[in-house]
Parts: sequence; structure tokens; C-alpha cells
Amino acid sequence: MRASEAQQADSAPAQGESRAPVRADQAPQTEARDRFDRESPARASDSSRAMQEREQGDRRVPPAEQQGQQGRMQVPVETRTVSQQSRTPEPPAVEMPPDDDFAWFDDLPSHPGTEARGEAPEPPSIQTLDWDALSERVAACERCRLCEKRTNTVFGVGDRNADWMLIGEAPGENEDRLGEPFVGQAGKLLDNMLRSLTLARDTNVYIANVIKCRPPGNRNPEPDEVARCEPYLQRQVALVKPKLIVALGRFAAQSLLETDASISSLRGRVHEYEGVPVIVTYHPAYLLRSLSDKAKAWADLCLARDTWLAAGGVPSNAAK
Repeated sequence: MRASEAQQADSAPAQGESRAPVRADQAPQTEARDRFDRESPARASDSSRAMQEREQGDRRVPPAEQQGQQGRMQVPVETRTVSQQSRTPEPPAVEMPPDDDFAWFDDLPSHPGTEARGEAPEPPSIQTLDWDALSERVAACERCRLCEKRTNTVFGVGDRNADWMLIGEAPGENEDRLGEPFVGQAGKLLDNMLRSLTLARDTNVYIANVIKCRPPGNRNPEPDEVARCEPYLQRQVALVKPKLIVALGRFAAQSLLETDASISSLRGRVHEYEGVPVIVTYHPAYLLRSLSDKAKAWADLCLARDTWLAAGGVPSNAAK
């Protein structure tokens, strides 16, 4: 009991010292230090947590968005609106053309299709050509394969204002060489036939062929060759404006009349081509081989003369 009392006596002054009064000037500092000691761990933890969140946010938000967010946080709404309005570009002084203004096409060629393709312009129609242009077109014609082996094209000869127009089949060897229809023995016989009617090759008579190039070996022209060459003859008839046409030979008669009938069945009647009366007779080359048919040919020429007079023809001794 004495030992315990002695310990209590020794500890009493120590407790008394801890309960010693604190001066007034030391009390606030002591309390603040006590609060700091208590709050320091919490603040440290809060600040470290805030830094971690900020670092995570920085990793999630791109720098551009961080700047935008900071700018929006720092700039008031009114100031931001004014700055946006101030950055709006003013309208240009020069009036801009509308979207559908195609003025920039003005420098383009007016017909770009033909120039872009590099194609030559379409030649004028045969039915619009005059004599000179038609003759040049025939001379340069390549509409069918007959152009490959020809020597000359045979356009036609005679009076271009004639009442009589004589049409044969196609050029022969002599015609291809000289470029003139009905030469040689057949041509001489034709001249005699015309003389019997007081006509001549160059007086009130124009002579042409259905085909302007010689077929190889003097063969008959093919239908496609006739079709490609006929527009030239049609234009010649339109330019001459004859009062009468005499078809010389079977092929010429069948081509003009578009028929397969024989020449014997076509003779002795008046036909028509392009609105012009047509008389059918034998070819002079055939008459050279068949002299007995010359009388028939003379009868055909007499029918032709009567038809011409009925169409308003005037005999050469009274007019041309």
C-alpha cells in the first residue's frame, strides 16, 4: 500500500503539469496547430485524389477540347457572342455570280462535238449541187468498189439545157479510157441515129450513163452499185430538165423503171422517170450485132419524137 501511494504521489505532479493553464496568447496557435495536425492527412489525401482525377481527365480530353473548355469557363457568354460576331467575315464588295452562271463556257467552241472527234464536216447533199460541184463529186467518188479499178469517171456530155436526154448502161473500155460516153463504133451508130432526127450530140441532146465507172470485164453492175450511183443521175436529170428520156438498152431501161421486164415488153410504150416521159429502145452496141433490129430501133425513135413534140418540143429547124 505504501508503494502504490508513493507511485500516485509521483504521478500527480506530472498530471498537474499537463493540466497547467495555457496563456491567452498561446491558445489560438495551439488550437490551429491541433486542427492542422488533424486535417493535414485528409487534405493530403484530397489533393492527391484531385491530382489523379485531373491527370485522368487530361488523358481523356484532347488538348483542343481542354482549351475550349477553359475558354468557355473563363469567357462570359456576352463576351463570347461579341467575339464570334466580330470574327464573322464581311460580305465581299464585288457581287459574286450565282451558282447556275455558265458564263465560263463562253470560251468553248460553238460546235465542240465535230472538232473534238476530228471528223470532217458532212458534205452537202447531192441534190443541192450545181453542174461544176456535181462533176467534181463524181470525179472523186468512192461510194462503191467500182472506183478501185477505173481509169476515168464518165460524167456525161452534151447540151445541159437539152430537151432530149439519152441514158445508157455503163462505160465500156473505150469510155473508161477517154472519159466520155458512147465512143467507138457504138458511138458512131448513135450519132447516125440522132442525125436522122435532125439532132446532134451537142445540140439539144445530153448523154449520160446510169453508172459512172466501168464495171470490171464489162459485167453488169450490181444492185448496190446502181443504188449508190443513181443519185448522180437523178441530179443530172433535175439540172437538165429534159422533155424526153430515151433509155438505151435493157439494163438502162430496167434501172430507170425499176423492173425486171424484158426490153421487148417495154418497147412501144411511154414510161416515166422523175416525172419525165421515157421511151425504151435497143443499145447501139446491140444493134451492131443484130442488124435486123435496126428497123425496130427506128420505130422507137419515131415514137420518141412524137412524144417530145406532144410535150411541147420544137423541131430544131424552127428553134434550137
